[in-house]
Amino acid sequence: MTNRRFDLIAFDWDGTLFDSTAIITRCIQAAVRDVGGTVPTDQEASYVIGMGLMQALAHAAPDVPRDRYPALGDRYRHHYFAIQHEISLFDGILPMLDKLKARGHWLAVATGKSRRGLDEALGTVALSGRFDASRTADQTAGKPDPLMLRELMAEFDASPQRTLMIGDTTHDLQMALNAGCASVAVSYGAHDPAAFAELGPLYVAHSVTQLDDWLHRHG
Repeated sequence: MTNRRFDLIAFDWDGTLFDSTAIITRCIQAAVRDVGGTVPTDQEASYVIGMGLMQALAHAAPDVPRDRYPALGDRYRHHYFAIQHEISLFDGILPMLDKLKARGHWLAVATGKSRRGLDEALGTVALSGRFDASRTADQTAGKPDPLMLRELMAEFDASPQRTLMIGDTTHDLQMALNAGCASVAVSYGAHDPAAFAELGPLYVAHSVTQLDDWLHRHG
C-alpha cells in the first residue's frame, strides 16, 4: 500500500501491550526475597523489565551468587505463573491491532519473555491470530541485542527502514537503534520517559489512544 510507511511493526509485550509492569515488579522482588538477596526497590525491579529473565534477575539482584540463579529463576516463575491470570491487555489494544492488520502491516512481538510465557499469554488473551510472528529472549538474545528484530525482518524480507519497534523501555529503543530500525515509545510502562529522548524515538505515546492515532497517521 502506498500510504503505508512501515511494512513490519514489532511490539514489545509487557508494559506495551500487556498491563503487567506492577505484577512483574512484585514477582522479581518476591523471588529475590525468597533466595535471600537484597530486595530491589520498585524502580530497580521495573528497570530490568524487557530483558531476558536471567539477565534481568542478575541485574536486579547483584548480591545473589551465580550458583543461586537457577533457584532465583524458579522462584520468579513460581510467583509469576501463580498470578498471571490477573494481567490483561491495555484498553484499546485489540482494536488498534485489528486496524493495523486491516491496513496490511505484518505484526510481530519482540519480547524478553520466555517462549513458554509468551505462548501462555497469547492463549490467555486470545491474541494468537493477530500476530504474524514472534521472538522471545530465550529463542534468540535478550534486549538490547538486535538479534530478535533481525530475525523478524528476515522472516518477512522487511528492510530496517520499513520496520518499526514499539516499546516501553530503553532496552526496546536501544534494540531498534542497534538493528537500524525506527522506534516509538510508550510512557505508560516500566521506564521513565525522560530517558527516551537520547534514543531518538519518532514519538512518545502517553496512552494507547495516542499510539493508535499516531500509527494511523504516520505508520
